[in-house]
Amino acid sequence: MKKFNIRLAVLLMTASLLVLFNACKKDDDEPEPPPEPDEYTIKDDGSGTGTTTWKTGKTYLLDGFVFINDGQVLTIEHGCVIKGKPGQGESASALIVTRGGKIIAEGTADSPIVMTAEADDLNGSLGKTDRGLWGGLIILGKARLNSSPGESQIEGIPTNEARGRYGGVTDDDNSGILKYVSLRHGGTDIGEGNEINGLTLGGVGSGTSIEYVEVIANKDDGVEFFGGKPRLKHILVAYCGDDSFDYDEGYRGLGQFWYAIQDPNDGDRLGEHDGGTDPETGEPYAIPNIYNATYFGRGADAGKRVITFRDNAGGHYSNSIFSDQSKGIDIENLESDQDSYKQFVDGNLSLNNNVFWNVADGTGEGIFKVSGPGASPADSIAAVEAFAAHFESANNIVSDPGISSSNPVPSNPQTDNLAPYDDGWFDQVNYKGAFGSTNWAEGWTKYFSGK
Repeated sequence: MKKFNIRLAVLLMTASLLVLFNACKKDDDEPEPPPEPDEYTIKDDGSGTGTTTWKTGKTYLLDGFVFINDGQVLTIEHGCVIKGKPGQGESASALIVTRGGKIIAEGTADSPIVMTAEADDLNGSLGKTDRGLWGGLIILGKARLNSSPGESQIEGIPTNEARGRYGGVTDDDNSGILKYVSLRHGGTDIGEGNEINGLTLGGVGSGTSIEYVEVIANKDDGVEFFGGKPRLKHILVAYCGDDSFDYDEGYRGLGQFWYAIQDPNDGDRLGEHDGGTDPETGEPYAIPNIYNATYFGRGADAGKRVITFRDNAGGHYSNSIFSDQSKGIDIENLESDQDSYKQFVDGNLSLNNNVFWNVADGTGEGIFKVSGPGASPADSIAAVEAFAAHFESANNIVSDPGISSSNPVPSNPQTDNLAPYDDGWFDQVNYKGAFGSTNWAEGWTKYFSGK
């Protein structure tokens, strides 16, 4: 019996060794799965991106217009790189969030998401003035516009593309999240005089979260708003070929900590603010509230303006710094009953508790201007005088904040006469301009890293 048990044990051990050997041999014979590629080419056949995730450490190359379709969610992890192929017209490349689609792009200060041109090696191969090398990022929502019939085709997308529509009735629409995202070298042409903006927001709602975003070296505008109520914090627009911040079609959102800096040799207005297009007097009126902006211009000899309000646009700027621009703020006064000057008279347009330095001639009359014929010569004179008087009555001052093109943090902090923050969304801070004692744009932006 003892010998039998020993033999049984030996047989069982031999069988186990054979099973293990065959298993190992099978594993050795099977080929290793191929490694995941580092780069993926994305081409939209009409089905959009689908609901998917673009991963940290990977590069995604846009080949043409790529849409996040209605009902789809594209998640982009921190450290992800999206590049657009070059091309003009219908061959342009861009990423477009359609109405009902959603983008969740959450980078970090240490690992931002970068959207740039295919030619960018992310190590300084492209400079601050290399523009128009791909399209840009376009987000379309369901919030209200003031143009008829209440929805439009977005600028930059061919009119035969139905997914380029925006607008609706849902002002709190949610198109997702942008956080620590750097948009670089965009603005390719799709037609004569029709370029894609760095970040285009068409009918975007207040439920969308947008903060810590850089737009640099775009051929057209930096950020353009077409209606809606998006709310944006910590936005850097640098070296764009046209306007830095542009709004149209009844934009009514909120903004805080906006920093715009122009190329000394290029760029138009720091802010171009239009109200309605069709009709110009359409409602809801464009009356956003913007606090803690810092706008740094092209210098005294460029002949450019800080901000223009026209086409019935209103809006409020408070606790902001405007520096180094040859012309100041102008509002349009037309013969019609409703224009931007009327918005000023009605309290829908104001500039409160701001700082100006090296702007125009340094006087209220020189900085605050009224353009257009007005209803009569007498009315035009009265409008000029009233708007110029607003400079002092609204606690605007001329003072050197101690900022430069390389350092936007004031060496002479402006902390007196702060306008109250009238909405709980705003951060309650005790300084004017986009920066307190630290530079929130350092480390993750191209403008302050050079890469």
